[in-house]
Amino acid sequence: MPLIADFHIHSKFSRACSKNLTLPNIAAACEVKGIDLVATSDFTHPAWMKHVEEELEEIRPGIFALTGARSKTKFLLVTEISSIYSQGGKVRRVHNLIFAPSLAAAKKFILVLESRGCNLKSDGRPIIGLSSIELLRICQEISPDMELVPAHAWTPWYSVFGSKSGFDSLEECFGDLTPYVHAIETGLSSDPLMNAQVKALDEILLISNSDAHSLEKLGREANIFTIDCTSAYTYADILCAIREKKSGVLQQTIEFFPEEGKYHIDGHAVCNFSCTPQETKKLHGLCPVCKKSLTVGVLSRVIDLSTRKNFDEVIHSAQQHTYIIPLAELIAFALHVGPTSKKIKPIYDALIASCGSEFEVLLHTPIEKISANSSQEIAHVLFEMRNKKLKLISGYDGIFGKILIEKTKK
Repeated sequence: MPLIADFHIHSKFSRACSKNLTLPNIAAACEVKGIDLVATSDFTHPAWMKHVEEELEEIRPGIFALTGARSKTKFLLVTEISSIYSQGGKVRRVHNLIFAPSLAAAKKFILVLESRGCNLKSDGRPIIGLSSIELLRICQEISPDMELVPAHAWTPWYSVFGSKSGFDSLEECFGDLTPYVHAIETGLSSDPLMNAQVKALDEILLISNSDAHSLEKLGREANIFTIDCTSAYTYADILCAIREKKSGVLQQTIEFFPEEGKYHIDGHAVCNFSCTPQETKKLHGLCPVCKKSLTVGVLSRVIDLSTRKNFDEVIHSAQQHTYIIPLAELIAFALHVGPTSKKIKPIYDALIASCGSEFEVLLHTPIEKISANSSQEIAHVLFEMRNKKLKLISGYDGIFGKILIEKTKK
């Protein structure tokens, strides 16, 4: 069975995150979702690191599990760091994922950040004044097996390519250390097809993760590896897969429909206005309602940095991927109810019980079985999702997009 991994989540100690995000709860939720390997998250936070040491044990090099074999879910030491600093005459705000091969390496990383005056106690995703290149240099000095991956690389705020405070290339951000950046996280508002428009990313692995702030959001994006999830894989195997794109160990990514992401196109949420990149240029980047600057989204940034215009070439160059709608959201669409409706859970639970996991339902279970264990309407929505027969209303300026699906014909 292929290994499914989600490398970017958060804990209850991160700002605006659910208090239910504890390691036992995360492990249980991953089993339901079908996630085999998940990030510990937030290991720089002292209270969370204490929780990690109390709840997890290393079962093989760099791979952890709940003590006492309480869950089949495995964990990897990965956290997110928010860097705010000045470079090139501009204020930069960049989020990076940090992979650590061991608790010892993670603790060394913590000590170095503290020695540089970083406050790690206030937030599970700490805000520090160190640049991305300094952060990468620290990782290399601690261990050659530590890895830095730019997080949600295209988001307007807090990303390496973001329109508000990012860079126009990895080289501009990381300088002479750029060869040590092997992967980027695409984020919810972009997909491999969009990234394939930028030739400079051809040698860069694209990973996709949930950036979950609650248990429900786990696995809304993920990675499928050719590694057998039941094998004795180690951190080194995961690291090798990330660093060697051409190995093909990363089979494909599981993607949010990028239009559903909350920064896909340009707009101004306060004025309830959104527009295409072409319209933004005509408006000179200003909201026609209030005349203030529009938030330039991911699609605009991709177009601005695009160096590959031929669509056939883009398709040929794109990394393998598939799209999903989270199952609870899909059920809500089919029932025409809100995402918190009490009608969703019994159907969700019945499908998981009959099919095994959420990913199994979304990606593999025959449509006939879905219909038999839920309804014709839910099976129809799932069929439309798998075949990309969707109408998409793009998200903008912090507002998630919408997916519209035609009703079944009676």
